[in-house]
Amino acid sequence: MLSIKKIGRVSKRYRNLMRYQHIIGVILKYGFENIIDAMNIERYIESGLQLIHVVNKHEKVEKFSKNQRIRMMLEELGPTFIKMGQILSSRPDLIPVDLLNELEKLQDHVQPFEFEHVKTIIASEFGKSHEKIFDSMEQTPFASASIGQVHRAQTHNKDQIAVKIQRPGIRKTIETDLEIMLHLASIMENNIEEVALFKPVKIVEEFAKTLEKELDYSIEASNMQRMAQQFKDDKTIQIPKVYDAESSERVLAMEYIRGIKADDVEAIESAGLDKKLITRRGADFIMKQVFEHGFFHADPHPGNIFIMEKNRICPVDFGMTGFIDQATREVFVDLIHSITTNNFKLTSRLVCELAEYEIQPDLTRLEKDVSQFVSLHLSKSLKDIKTAKMVNQFLEMCATHKLRIPPDFFLMIKAFISIEGVAKKLDPDFDMISHAIPYVTAAKYRKFKTSRITEELMGMARESYKLLRIFPTDAVEIMRLIKSGKLSFDINIKGLDKMLNTQDQTSNRISFSIIIAALILGSAILINSKVPPMLFGVSVIGIAGFLAAAVMGIWLLIAIIQKGRL
Repeated sequence: MLSIKKIGRVSKRYRNLMRYQHIIGVILKYGFENIIDAMNIERYIESGLQLIHVVNKHEKVEKFSKNQRIRMMLEELGPTFIKMGQILSSRPDLIPVDLLNELEKLQDHVQPFEFEHVKTIIASEFGKSHEKIFDSMEQTPFASASIGQVHRAQTHNKDQIAVKIQRPGIRKTIETDLEIMLHLASIMENNIEEVALFKPVKIVEEFAKTLEKELDYSIEASNMQRMAQQFKDDKTIQIPKVYDAESSERVLAMEYIRGIKADDVEAIESAGLDKKLITRRGADFIMKQVFEHGFFHADPHPGNIFIMEKNRICPVDFGMTGFIDQATREVFVDLIHSITTNNFKLTSRLVCELAEYEIQPDLTRLEKDVSQFVSLHLSKSLKDIKTAKMVNQFLEMCATHKLRIPPDFFLMIKAFISIEGVAKKLDPDFDMISHAIPYVTAAKYRKFKTSRITEELMGMARESYKLLRIFPTDAVEIMRLIKSGKLSFDINIKGLDKMLNTQDQTSNRISFSIIIAALILGSAILINSKVPPMLFGVSVIGIAGFLAAAVMGIWLLIAIIQKGRL
């Protein structure tokens, strides 16, 4: 697990003060002085003002938009921040749509590390040198990124493989940056109301969880093996083989793929491959993942899709995958059907069922917005629909109604858009939505299959049987607790205290009124009976009683008026 310590007040003795200083400096460089000022950073950092004065605040960044400056800032801050931006670009539940689109442009420019580090990491992971693990290994990597780099190698069985090696010290670097991120996020959340709405502490915590998975290559290996199992009988799809004996948490050995990148149209034509057939197979690949299996490659951009001989599709880089459970897939299918039948009331309910929210949205307003959305985008010819623009406006509509789209569901949508982008290059006339209709129809009727209904009934029967088995025992135990006086109920009714307080006030006023009435009646009897002492022939005690009743009556009337009872 990533070891992230919460930072309190940062002193000059803080072990990563220079990195903290650099991060603050870059934030200022890209024109976010207002955020640093609003954070009151001098309260949290002993040398806070010194940190601010050491940076160059004259960098010309005014010509760039705020979102562009955020992207540029993350790129300059290095691998951890670039990776955070890339991960956030798939989280519409955490950041605004316009920033999400800008973060998709993040570039991962990282210099490769020396081969000496590669040898050290392999020896550390396997307890022996790389010569004993591999028959041969190229010293120069053919790919390099923020987390690791990839070298060509050969096993002792003469298999050509690609070996991904994790960057040395990357875990420590990430832990340091995450500690600083978490500290800055907590300061922002406590001091800047506008930023607090996006819950920056939660964003950093979610990022740490995701990054932990990316730092464990055994998870990526498991993803590849799971995908290979899903398509084991499909001759049109090739999933790279994982070499378990040569893999570990920081080293991933997989089959080396010799293919053509999916967007290299010229190379595909030169190889005599069928672009239209490749397009259909690529679309089938994503449809089967989503509608049949639920587990899917979440980053199928052109650089991660290779075209092999015989027009086969080969995806690589399984570090980012998504999963849509069967219940969510069925809701998604019902949503598509409700849109095609113009049942916008049902569409609104299904959108709410797919999304997450804290306050129940206004379904009438949502239904109206859904109707306008469908009229704007889905009344066109299918081939004229701009999917990316449609998705952006769908996310904006959800944000307006405070609906958050779950990350995996959004990853699924992004996967569709990525594949469609590749398809447009290979076959401009290809209609992704029309191609999806048979899969949607099959998924809709799949839940009515006899085997599915039988399976659900069997599941219900099992649960009912379990309940029947434990119910008598639980009932006896409850009776025993009641008899022994050990069973108690704690009932909390909202508003009960206020009601009881009001009732208590009413009872007091009634009692007070009875006392006043008694004083008036008693005083009248005393005056009528001429009980001494007498003043001008009138009983003094009777007069005193009337005066006391008058004072108490006026006080009660004032109290009632102040409470709004009259």
